[in-house]
Amino acid sequence: MSTIILGVVLALVLIIAGNRFSQFIPGKPWYYGVGLILLCFFWSTVVMVPAGHVGVQTLFGKVYPETLGEGIHFINPFVNVYKMSVRTREIFEHAEVPSKEGLNVVLEASMLYHVQPGEAARLYQRVGPAFARIVLLPQFRSAIRGVTVQHEAKDLYTSGRELIATQITQDLEKPLKERGVVLERVLLRRITLPKMVEEAINDKLAAEQQAQQMQFVLAKETQEAERKRIEAKGIQDFQNIVSKGISEPLLRWKGIEATKMLAESKNTKVIIVGGKDGLPLILNTGSGGR
Repeated sequence: MSTIILGVVLALVLIIAGNRFSQFIPGKPWYYGVGLILLCFFWSTVVMVPAGHVGVQTLFGKVYPETLGEGIHFINPFVNVYKMSVRTREIFEHAEVPSKEGLNVVLEASMLYHVQPGEAARLYQRVGPAFARIVLLPQFRSAIRGVTVQHEAKDLYTSGRELIATQITQDLEKPLKERGVVLERVLLRRITLPKMVEEAINDKLAAEQQAQQMQFVLAKETQEAERKRIEAKGIQDFQNIVSKGISEPLLRWKGIEATKMLAESKNTKVIIVGGKDGLPLILNTGSGGR
């Protein structure tokens, strides 16, 4: 509509100036004025919605429930179109929040969200273009404080951060959905504790790591002792089996075999057979030439 008004003003200026300087403008000046008005009228019926946006239509203060999608559209020339983004956007919050013990914790968090395309007109009608500042940011701050006060500082500093982020997400999902906003994710970016508390937590974590390391060493030594015990038991069992299998006749037979081998050897000089235990006695051995 503003385009039409601007065209009418320019047309009037053109007509007045044309009548005054008719010698410089061929034809009748009002022709140009009417042409300019028609051109502005046609231009006001064309609107382009960029990618990642929807067009919210208003006519004399009334908001249309239907929105325009991406691309070029032909509309009523008296309709105004507000282009609202439906892309993922971020709200960043730097806050000093209390913990369960009453300690002040500095927390930096981000909330990722996007507007539902079908709810853009209702959100524009009820809240307006500044909905992020009016609705989303206050609710985000309230949810952060409501969750952190339920947890101790050590939970904010250690693995409990994911649980806290999940709880903040659950507290925000329903009220934002009622507004036509989809909450994608809550991210805890940085948490700063009082220096004394941070040092105490680090000392405790270091002590826990040392205790776990000692348990690992003790378990390893226990396994090594068990391995040696099993190995010794195996050696003992082997010796018992071998000792039971060795008999006097076997020893004598092995002695006879050894005597035979010695007798056939060229280096053997004197062999006495028939000692007390029946085994051979070698008195002199050496090379065959001696």
